[in-house]
Amino acid sequence: MRPIKQLGPLPPQPAREDVIVFVVGGFKFAIAAGVVKEIRGMDGLHAFTLGGISTQIAKLKHTLERNGTTHFVIDAAQHFQLPASQSSQVLVLRNAPVGVLVDSTDRIMEISSLHALPRAFTHEERGWYRGLAVLNGAVIPVVNHNAFLNRSELEILRTGLERVRGVVTA
Repeated sequence: MRPIKQLGPLPPQPAREDVIVFVVGGFKFAIAAGVVKEIRGMDGLHAFTLGGISTQIAKLKHTLERNGTTHFVIDAAQHFQLPASQSSQVLVLRNAPVGVLVDSTDRIMEISSLHALPRAFTHEERGWYRGLAVLNGAVIPVVNHNAFLNRSELEILRTGLERVRGVVTA
């Protein structure tokens, strides 16, 4: 029996990630499938009206109660500064009390690489996206799920909600 020849270490394999492709205002975006807990219809949404907070965070449109948690539902078209669109679904995020209104979901796909944002992305959009992916020959931005509502916005919302609940139960 001949000894097996060692060829050396294998070249690193590209990281693979499942993403959900969704549409807002006619534009396609992708989000990591692992950060989405649920894709649902619009039923059960309640209009968000909490005094001055509604004007501070204008993209926040609704709340959704799921399993004892209040999710703050933002309008993706407003977040991405696109014209108003016809939302029909909500992406409920995992590990954050956030939902995202989208027009539709297209499919779940696997990406093998995430490309850095070009330097043309210079303002707040640099925080909106993790990078760009090529899916079926089209370049699609992969969103940063933490950018929909940042920590300070979530803290403002939690505090406001606690105050309202305190008034209701008092």
